[in-house]
Formats: sequence, structure tokens, C-alpha cells
Amino acid sequence: MEHRRLGKSGLRVPALSFGTGTFGGGNDFFKGWGSTDSNGAARLVDICLDHGVSMFDSADVYSDGLAEQILGQAIKGKRNRVLISTKATFPLGDGANDYGSSRQHLIEAVDKALQRLGTDHIDLFELHGQDNNTPVEETLATLDQLVRSGKIRYIGGSNFSGWHLMKSLAVSDRYGYPRYVAHQAYYSLLNRDYEWELMPLGVDQGVGAVIWSPLGWGKLTGKIRRGQPAKPGMRAHDIAGTGPQFEEERLFRIVEVLDVVSAETGKTLPQIALNWLLRRPSVSTVIIGARDEAQLVENIGAVGWVLTPEQIARLDQASDVAAAYPVWHQRGFPMLNERGC
Repeated sequence: MEHRRLGKSGLRVPALSFGTGTFGGGNDFFKGWGSTDSNGAARLVDICLDHGVSMFDSADVYSDGLAEQILGQAIKGKRNRVLISTKATFPLGDGANDYGSSRQHLIEAVDKALQRLGTDHIDLFELHGQDNNTPVEETLATLDQLVRSGKIRYIGGSNFSGWHLMKSLAVSDRYGYPRYVAHQAYYSLLNRDYEWELMPLGVDQGVGAVIWSPLGWGKLTGKIRRGQPAKPGMRAHDIAGTGPQFEEERLFRIVEVLDVVSAETGKTLPQIALNWLLRRPSVSTVIIGARDEAQLVENIGAVGWVLTPEQIARLDQASDVAAAYPVWHQRGFPMLNERGC
């Protein structure tokens, strides 16, 4: 397994990480992702470690904390072999302070996550979303306190706007607080908005991308095609309407090119889509998920080989979409951006 630095931090992470959103199935939404129990999770963790996938991502809202709890059980006796990343910010309860990135909520959220995970520290703690209600200074001062206490080691954001991420980095630099070294963001062949602003920011500021839903919310598996809609058991069917928006015709166009590349390489469509992401600037690790062992082993097969430049160009062309302003205007002056990112 290839290892990469997480942003410009000293921490090295595997190119592929494992996401635990399929653990638990504790509510209707997450049942659409999966319902892996403790025994199944332990087996998936073992397969991951056998293949060098040593980083496991979770969040307090995944099945209302059940995913963290199952992950904690699955890594018992193996804590020194794994990296744990988890997240908080989204609502987890009905209380007035049961959400957000305030000092009140974050300290409580970290303590509860540590209890559920059965560990004394979190290797990477990320804010699950952008909280526009809490001053950035309060959030970062709290994260600084948690790092100094040893409860968390590295910090990151998730689903941030570029301006909010840059503002946070500036505040960290001003006061000497820890910097975000990771940004967990959505990015796939199906939706490439990440490239417009967040990618060049990540390259410039040393913020590594931790990619979630790299298969476009399950739509780049080849199971959805022209005349072949989503079937029961798929997220696109069971929780239709959730996840990233996309144009159906564009999905079909991408899948058709994936089919061609699959025939050329002998690799599956998911493996090709994941490998494409691993070649992109700023990407530190790509989070894969799996409901069963076969799916996990297939996804791990995305590493250890590379697409040719010509194959990448075809995938780029098939998945290209008109950029939003001001990106389309800026692209008209390539001499002002020689780095090309």
C-alpha cells in the first residue's frame, strides 16, 4: 500500500482509507449504506490491515454513534496498528448545544467519541461541516486545547467553502494554533467541483484532500446504465434523492468510457474510478467503503497500477463540465496560473 503525507504534516496515511458509514445501520438513512455488525466489522478491519489499509474514518452522526462504537470493538488489541479519523459538528441530539463547532459542543463531542471508540486519542479529528455561527477563533482555540491535552493529534475540516477554510488557516497562523492539514471533501468523476477552488487552495496551503464517496454515491459502479435503473439494495434506489446532484446523461457518458478503459486494463469500473482520483493533485487518501469482503477486496485493487495519460485524458473529457464563475474566466488566462491547478 502506498503511503502519502497528509497535507504538509508529518503524518503518513495510506492512499486508501476505510469508511465506516456502513457500520451499524442504526437508522433508516444509514441502513441504505449498510448494516455491518461487530463481527462483520472485525473481519473487514482484518482484511484492510492485511492489505495495508490502516486508516479508518467515522463520525459521531454515523448511525447515531453506533458506527464509532462498532469500530472501537473491531480494533480492540490492534490500536497501535491503525489510525482513526472521526468527525463532529452536525446535530446529534435535541439540545441547544448538541451541534456546531463551539467550545461547548466540541469538547463534549470529543470526549463521547473517545468513549465510543474505546481509545485515549483520535489521530485525525475533523469538523464535519462549516459552522457559520461560531467564531473561527473560538473553534480553533478549542481544537488547540484538545491537541495540547493529547485527545486529538491532527485536525481537519470537511465540506468547507474555500473562503472559510482559508480564513481558518489565517487565524491559525495568526495565533499559533494547529492548522488544518486535511479537508475531507466530496470528489469523483461524476462531480468535479472540488477542482475549481478547493484543490488549488489545498495545493497552495498544504491541506491534503481526504476524499469521501469517490464512486459518486455508488453511481460509478456500473450498476446504473442506460435502460438499467437503480435496483433495491442500492443507495440510489433505497434513499433516492440523497447525495450529490448529477446529470443522468453525463453519468452514462462516463460509464461508457469506464467500460472502454476496463476492457483495456482488465480492471473493474470502481477500480478505474478510484485510480483516477489517486492521480489528482492534493489528494492524500481516498475513503473506500464496503458492505462485504468481496466489495472491499475489489476496491483495494485500485492501487498498485496506474492509468495511462491517454486513458486519464479520455476520463477527463467524459467527465468535464463547465466551471462556475470566476473559474471559467480565470481559465481563459493560463499564463497567470503556470502551475495549472
